[in-house]
Amino acid sequence: MRWKLLILFFLVSYLPLMLFSSILLERMETYYLDQSKSEWLRKANMIASQINQGNYLKDDSNETAFMYMLTETSKDKEFDARILVINEQGFVVGDSSQADLNRTILNKQVFDALEGQDSAEKQKQDDTMIMSAAASIVDKEDKNLVTGAVLISASIDDVYDSLNAMKTQTYLLSLLTSLIVGLLSFFTSGLIIKPLKTLLRFVERITNGQLDQKIDITGKDEVSELGHAINHMTEQLARVEQSREEFVSNVSHELKTPLSSIKVLTESLLFQENVPEEMYKEFFTDINSEVDRLNNIVNDLLTLVRLDQKEIPLNISEVNINKMIQDILKRLSPLANQKNIELTYEGQEEVNAQVDEVKLTLALSNLVENGIKYTPDGGKVHVTLNLDHQDAFVSVKDTGIGINEEEQSKIFERFYRTDKTRNRETGGTGLGLAITYKTIVMHGGRISVESKEQEGTRFLVKVPLRYQLDAR
Repeated sequence: MRWKLLILFFLVSYLPLMLFSSILLERMETYYLDQSKSEWLRKANMIASQINQGNYLKDDSNETAFMYMLTETSKDKEFDARILVINEQGFVVGDSSQADLNRTILNKQVFDALEGQDSAEKQKQDDTMIMSAAASIVDKEDKNLVTGAVLISASIDDVYDSLNAMKTQTYLLSLLTSLIVGLLSFFTSGLIIKPLKTLLRFVERITNGQLDQKIDITGKDEVSELGHAINHMTEQLARVEQSREEFVSNVSHELKTPLSSIKVLTESLLFQENVPEEMYKEFFTDINSEVDRLNNIVNDLLTLVRLDQKEIPLNISEVNINKMIQDILKRLSPLANQKNIELTYEGQEEVNAQVDEVKLTLALSNLVENGIKYTPDGGKVHVTLNLDHQDAFVSVKDTGIGINEEEQSKIFERFYRTDKTRNRETGGTGLGLAITYKTIVMHGGRISVESKEQEGTRFLVKVPLRYQLDAR
């Protein structure tokens, strides 16, 4: 596997380098050929200028000097090329090699030169690369009259020899570079993969239920951030597992208490003789109360489960929140009056929102009812309603016994009790705030709490005025 990875790294670096080298060499060849064409055209024009100055094509008396000039120029080390001079009829009137004198040469390059268009072309003769350059010879007196053409043919094998040498060196360098990069990538990947394998082992242990695992993290790179994320995930999973265990324990305890009471009351009736009718009525009343408590616990549990699984749809409609809160306070005012608690409401604007009226009413009722239950006689529960451009805000503030700061983050957990006995004394199931929290979240809102012991508690609920389908 490691060798396959090494080959892969080599190929990944080698192929782009080879492509880059091929493009680079192609550009270099084009550049050198353009330079060579320019150079040979310059030389062809130089000879054409000399012929023009000597008037060799019109003055036959200078034929010896003309041929001498062609021969000597072609033998020059910096020139080293064959020179042909063609007159306007296409006849070769001068040849540095004397091979094609008085013969006719009528190719495209010569025709173009006789038309006044200089050119240079790369050609291949046998195994030799030739640069052929043709330049016009203009009349000495009439610059618009072309009297002939100069055709130069020179070997450019030296250019290709240089290019081939560069090509070999470039490909070897690319191969060597690819090998080095591949090896470096291979060993570097090992350094990267090693911590990832360590993380993978921890994830496998966590998957097997070993939630006490914690990764030792060093550094501040992306792998370290991933390690932090896995540690955080493990803590969250451990918390969920602990919450699940506590939930099962709490459910068992909550169900066991009324069942135990029912059993004791029933056995008292069964194993006593001559039980008075008044005792029967009293015990059956108590049994009925415990059955109601069991029924409330089971119903609340079923509600929470359905909310978690989103089996209960939200029946969204446009609701007047002012009227909803006023109805809640009117219904709970008898409970407040029993404890001489001042129940007040403040709402300056009409607030209409798209909500599930039944579920939101239950959620807000839980908050107001809790405020009444846990506020001493003669206290106050104040409800306020206001809004901004996109949310409605409901505040439920009481002057009750308050909640310890360390426990405020846990009060929305199921069956969590800040006072382990007070919920039973007041008749609650310990699930009301959990249902409230879940309902607000389903509406796309938020709920928070502020509290000080012996001073009171304030719940703040934020609900969007316009329900979004993806809010759940």
